[in-house]
Order: sequence, then structure tokens, then C-alpha cells
Amino acid sequence: MIGNYPILIAVIGGFIPAFLWLLFWLREDPHPEPKGLLFITFLIGMASVILIVPLEQFARANFTQSTGLTVVWAALEEIIKYFAVAVVALKSAAVDEPIDYPIYFITAALGFASFENTLFLIHPLTTDQATVSLLTGSLRFLGANLLHSTASALVGISLGLAFYQGWLSRKIHLFIGLAAAVTLHSIFNFFIIKNSGGSFFGIFGFLWVATIITFLLFEKLRRLNNLE
Repeated sequence: MIGNYPILIAVIGGFIPAFLWLLFWLREDPHPEPKGLLFITFLIGMASVILIVPLEQFARANFTQSTGLTVVWAALEEIIKYFAVAVVALKSAAVDEPIDYPIYFITAALGFASFENTLFLIHPLTTDQATVSLLTGSLRFLGANLLHSTASALVGISLGLAFYQGWLSRKIHLFIGLAAAVTLHSIFNFFIIKNSGGSFFGIFGFLWVATIITFLLFEKLRRLNNLE
């Protein structure tokens, strides 16, 4: 049966985990955002995968050192995800609370992750490697979705913390948020590549610690909301 519906299964495996993560984060927003704007942000996040593929191929052709390439790839993805939010949501009147920033960044990130995961799953499913795909899908659920949402949340949280501050402070916070996101993304990718799938609990333990820290910062934005 799997052999008859590989693309459908890849889409389900790519989108359902991302959708579940998105539901979790959206429930943390005390004042829900417009569904239409969230949907568009998710779609733009998906579309940004199309932009990142040639950029990463260009980087691969010009960076022979693996550590440098890992950082460049992480930076490209985090910057592209930032622009995905910037062109849709950042100038919208709907972004009127500190907590709105990470909500939109997470939405774009999970759109990115869902399409990336689908592409990642299609090859083994279309080459009769269903077992590999199921395992890969589990790892992508635990890894890619969590990584992308957490990294992008750091950018959004950083901007949210500067919500009541001036232009210069917002730019500084944006730089700090992007630097934190690229650092987290780079470290995760580096250990995944170096361990070739080994040290599973250590790698994902590190990512879950980062996620817990992100969640605590998210709660700080809730308190900022109450200062309005």
C-alpha cells in the first residue's frame, strides 16, 4: 500500500508533525492572530524552501570546509525565514503585542519545515525504503520541526523583548536573535553531521534544553503583554 501512495504519505509525514507543533505554539497566544495572516505566513515559509535550495547548492560549491559550510547553511536558512516573516507579517497592524513576533516566526518556520520534511521523505518512499522513511519521519518530527521552530522563536522573542523600545534597540535585538538562531542551528547540524546519527539522546537532549529555555522566554513575553 505504501508503494502506491508515496507522495501522499510524504506530504502527510511532512505536514502533520509541523501542524501539531504549530497548534501547540498557537495555544500559547492569549489573543489569537488572524487565521488568514497565519495561513499566508505558513505558505510563505513553505515557499522559502524553494529559494534556499539553490543558495545552499551555491554554498556547497564554494565552501569546502565542513564547519564553515554548516554555519553558512544555518545562516542562510535563518535569514530566509526572517524575510519570510518580514514580507508578510512584521508590518501588519495585527502584530500589536510582544508575543505576536514569535508566533509569526514559528508559523513561518513550521511552514518551512513541513515542505522541507516532505521533500526529505519523498526519495526513500519512492525507492521502496518505507522503513527508512518511517524512521526518518520520526527523527524529522523530533529534530527538524523542533529545531526550526525553536531557532525562529528566538528571533521573534528577541524582537518581542524590544517591542516597547526604540528603533536602534530593535535592530540590536534582531541581530542578537538571528545570531542565537544561527548558533543553535549550526550546533545541531554540526553534531548531526559529525555523529552520523550517533549520540541521539545527547543531540536531542541539547535541542530540548534550548526549547525549554525558549519556552521560558516566551512566558516572559506573556508578562510584557500584561504591561499594556
